[in-house]
Amino acid sequence: MAHIVLINPRFEASYWGLEHALPLFDAKANLPVACLPLLAALTPAEHHVTLIDENVEEIDYDLCARADIVGVTGMIVQRFRTKEILTELKQRGCFVAVGGPWITVQEDYFGDLVDVAFIGEAEETWPRFLADWAEGRHASRYEQTDKTDMTTVPIPRFDLLKMDDYAVGSIQFSRGCPFTCEFCDIIVVFGRKPRIKTSSQILAEMEALLATGMDTAFIVDDNLIGNKKAIKEVLRDVIAWQARHNYPMTFVTEASIDLADDRELMQMMVDANIRVVFIGIETPNEAALRETKKLQNVRKGMSMLEKVHTIQRAGIEVWCGMILGFDSDDATIFDAQRAFIKEARIVNAMVGMLAAIPKTPLHARLAKEGRLDPSDRQPYGTNVIPLQLSREELRDGYLAVMGDLHEPKAFFDRLDALYLDERIEPERTRLLHLRQHPLQLARLNAMWVFEAFGIFMRLMRRVPEPELRRVYRQRLWAMLKRRRSPVVMQIYAIKCAMHYHAYTMIRQMRSGQIVNSF
Repeated sequence: MAHIVLINPRFEASYWGLEHALPLFDAKANLPVACLPLLAALTPAEHHVTLIDENVEEIDYDLCARADIVGVTGMIVQRFRTKEILTELKQRGCFVAVGGPWITVQEDYFGDLVDVAFIGEAEETWPRFLADWAEGRHASRYEQTDKTDMTTVPIPRFDLLKMDDYAVGSIQFSRGCPFTCEFCDIIVVFGRKPRIKTSSQILAEMEALLATGMDTAFIVDDNLIGNKKAIKEVLRDVIAWQARHNYPMTFVTEASIDLADDRELMQMMVDANIRVVFIGIETPNEAALRETKKLQNVRKGMSMLEKVHTIQRAGIEVWCGMILGFDSDDATIFDAQRAFIKEARIVNAMVGMLAAIPKTPLHARLAKEGRLDPSDRQPYGTNVIPLQLSREELRDGYLAVMGDLHEPKAFFDRLDALYLDERIEPERTRLLHLRQHPLQLARLNAMWVFEAFGIFMRLMRRVPEPELRRVYRQRLWAMLKRRRSPVVMQIYAIKCAMHYHAYTMIRQMRSGQIVNSF
């Protein structure tokens, strides 16, 4: 009945975008956004859907001009590019629908460039709009009154994406987070009550993803363990599926630091072959954690440092998010962040400046206090006016911390401390299981070595700085002398590529070529 084109705009360079590392992985983008294939699955079969992810292919504006409906999604970091795309689409007379996190929190941002706006989740409103459109009576704004029942969500149409162009896949188990962090928009968009899919849904999605050739996936849940009892039930089924199929998939996910308090859950995540968990640690400054209501990080028991080490020793690498510029932060916070990340042996630490997203409690509070910069493009990289630091001090301190953390010696010393000194065991359960299947174990080890060698050769050919190439050679060789593990070899090669990305991005930020805007 209708030809629908759905577009995900190009992201600006970012820490997790890995733009400078992607050629080293022979990929065009890190991972696909979850919304495009999900919206396609929600579209009734009588319509024809084309998905365009600008991160892996150019937008065909002639195709858009011929389409009946063009849908555009976008996060806060995509807002500038989204506006450029919408301007071009309107000049070509396209009928444009816009949804996603940014328009949900800033409805008037795109003005008259939008024919139909979707606020919040769209599992109910997208099909309703299409039915209204077919009858010639659609509204200009759709907002779902109730949160989506996750047990009704269909399998995303991964087959409509160019999956070979991505480094890893994406899959979603649940939505929502029970905590009340002042700066976070997750509870604004998805609510505080975690909602989870059934095991059969999740296993079907895993099989659909695996059918595209993707054997590694990021579980995009903002907090996988928001409902610990429910996720344990799902993980039991994921573990059984992995065992039945001889562990074909590896996962990365996000969770809160209270994961360390539940040894059974940590072991189940290891058994499900979750190799990495991203944790919002934010700051070693306890006053700041209390101020921002991140109380799950200050509960009694182990310290945050001890909790990170507990998760690592279980066999899961910890990545983290850190924030500078809380009201209780003064000039000592920069060294405190450096020291914590070093002692925690966290290799990949995304440090950012505190930013206030519309509709969050932080945004409301700072607006009331007159401490928000209303500029859209932020010269200081954040719209927050700090309390105990000047904006220049915050920006310069942030750049200094990022630069110091990614100096080659500092970065690789943390890596060595984790994998060579502590000798954590990645994918332990998978490897133990495959000892019963020696041919498959041999194939897996060969694949890891082959991937590591491929990344290493591209590093040697494509990294222009001879001193960086020398560091990568030295660190890989030192690792091989101390630990001849194919999976650790692969991890070290990946880390070299990730280091090159962060190192290059930080140099560009310091030179003013790019600004890390919130």
